[in-house]
This record gives sequence, C-alpha cells and structure tokens, in this order.
Amino acid sequence: MIIADKIKDSIDRASWIRKMFEEGARLCKQYGAENIYDFTLGNPTVEPPARFYQELQNLANHPDPGMHRYMNNAGYAETRRAVAGKISRTAPTPLEEDHVIMTCGAGGALNVTLKTVLNPGDEVIILAPFFVEYCFYIENHGGTPVQVWTNRETFQLDIAAIEAAITPQTRAIIINSPNNPTGVIYPESSLQQLGELLTKTRDKSGQRILVISDEPYARISYDGVTVPNIFNSIDDAVIVTSHSKDLALPGERIGYLAANPVMADVDLFIDGATFANRTLGFVNAPALSQRLVANLQDESVDIDAYQLKRDLLYEELSGLGFKMVKPSGAFYLFPRSPLEDDVEFVKRAQHHHLLLVPGSGFGAPGFFRIAYCIDLSIIERSLPAWRNLARDLGM
Repeated sequence: MIIADKIKDSIDRASWIRKMFEEGARLCKQYGAENIYDFTLGNPTVEPPARFYQELQNLANHPDPGMHRYMNNAGYAETRRAVAGKISRTAPTPLEEDHVIMTCGAGGALNVTLKTVLNPGDEVIILAPFFVEYCFYIENHGGTPVQVWTNRETFQLDIAAIEAAITPQTRAIIINSPNNPTGVIYPESSLQQLGELLTKTRDKSGQRILVISDEPYARISYDGVTVPNIFNSIDDAVIVTSHSKDLALPGERIGYLAANPVMADVDLFIDGATFANRTLGFVNAPALSQRLVANLQDESVDIDAYQLKRDLLYEELSGLGFKMVKPSGAFYLFPRSPLEDDVEFVKRAQHHHLLLVPGSGFGAPGFFRIAYCIDLSIIERSLPAWRNLARDLGM
C-alpha cells in the first residue's frame, strides 16, 4: 500500500463534518443549491470587516521593500506586539512580543504546541464534545488522546472527571471556549477550579500539566457574556487561536500562540515552539496575513448578526421539541438527537434536504451539530423543512 497504515486508519476515522459537506455538494447537484440547507461546515459566509479591505488596499498601494521575504520564524515583531497588547488588557501580567508566535491558523498553533511539549506516550486530555481533529493532532506527535466528558446536561467542565483522568503520563489538557460544537463558554469560576486542581497535582507530585486554550471563537459571544482570559486562572497555560472566525478569514490561515509570561521556563517553551514552527514545515505564518492582522486586533465581524441567527433557530427548534443548551458563543447549536442513533437521525434529516453532523463526529453520540454561520435567508427557508422533519419523527 502506497500510504502509511496510520494515515489509512486516520482517513477511515476522518471527520464527519467533511463527509457531510461532500454529501451536500452531491445533493446540491441533484436538487439545486437553493433547495439544500447545509448546516455542516463552520465556514462563515460573512465577509471580513471593512477595515480589513482598507488595510489590504493600503499594503497594495504602499508596499514595503522586502515585505514578502522570510522573517523571524516567530513572525513579525510588530504583529506579535499587537497581539501581546490585546491579550495584556485582560491578563494579570502584561505580555511582550516574545511571548507570541504567529502561526498558520489555530491548527498550526495546536500542532506547534503539541510537538513542543509531547514525548512519545504522553497523554492529552480532551473534553467531549470536542473538535475531532484534536485526536489526529495529538497522534501526530506521539501522544495519546484521553477523552473526558463534560457535564452531559450543561456541557460545563466536570472537574471531578478531569481529576479522575489524570495519570503520571498526562502532559496537557485542551479546552475550547466558546466551544465547538456546543457554543458553551467556561466561566472564570470553572477555570479557577481547574487551575486549583492542577496546582494541587503539581504540589503533590511535581507533575506540570499544560492547559492549551483553543480560542478561535473568543470574540463571538452573546448576551453580554465575555470569555475569560485563561491566564487569570492558570499559570501553565497557552492560548492558541486564529482569525478564521472573528475576522472571517479561514482561507488566510493566520493565527498565533501566546504563552502565559508567568509560566516557569516560558522562554524555553517559546524557543521550542519557534523551532517546532520551523521544522514542522510551516517556517513562518504568511507574511501578508501577518501584516494585515497587526492593525485588526480590535476588529470583528458583526456579532449581532450571528446572535440573530442563533435566536431564530433556537426558538424555532425548541418550539418543535428539540432539546439543547442555549449557546453563549461561537455559531453552533448542539441539540440532543430525537433518535437514539444520531447517525440515523442525520440520514432522516437528509430526506428533508437538511444537512447536519452527527454528534458521534465530536465524541458525543446522541447529539447533532448545526452550524448557523450561513446566510440568514437559507436559515429562514429551512424552517418548513425543520417542521416537516419534526412531524416525520412524531415530535
């Protein structure tokens, strides 16, 4: 076989999201795109903020000599300074540019961080429901993912379950808030409890466990809820994120990792992560994207538009009998499946031209995910299909 056994196995376990997206493309050809309601992929249809285009035009009209050459593998100093300044506003200890590395999106930041800290056989706790690529990223670097459920009613952190999952091999914990797929935000009180647990573990055995906070949705929150800065609660912490969602730039692959400046050996971690950024083949984050986002750290897509979509779908589906936690952020709903078999439910939904992702794809069978980052008109047109689906299931 021309490919590695490990890759063949990974393909067989590959993301349900992509599988359903591909099914959507097939159905669009068959029935017409206007008759298919595709809620599968977290690929925003909104355009970047106007300021983005202004920055892009300015760079095109006033190019700096050498602006497309190699730079420090960590990224441009001015961009890292801008990111550090943004994070420092809510951090207990100010960050400097040397605490930040620009990366090829959040996926790049996660892989760089995991390569930096994992030895073969180390374990990384991931919290269900979770973004399925976490498993592959961890395995990329010789680690073992350990799945731990959040509270199944609220999707909030289950500190006791996390504590029970910690072994001498535990090297890191990945948290994701606002969460994909649930939209839940972990409050500062929960993060404080997690920090206390990790401090107790360190004091008892000397074992340091890194918290990797995956935050691509951190600027997308509703109802006045804010996303706490993880550095207020945990010393051994790294933020990994991208501008794919907050600036609607998923195709530009621009993100960063930021280390808590009070973390012991923080300089050594940054040196290791810069080395990993280079040797993983990223070399550096895209030069043009770095220059663009340097002045966009306070910009965001229209959050009110996302909240309108959330409210419309949440109220409509709740009224039809679907049970779900109302999300505080991101752009997903994660209802319970009306059928015990969530894959079978998703297949039934396809009969009504509704494309959804089964919770099994997020380590959470019995649920399903709706991505509402699509045009409002599509959501509105889909409502009769949702009503027909509910009627078909006897809800």
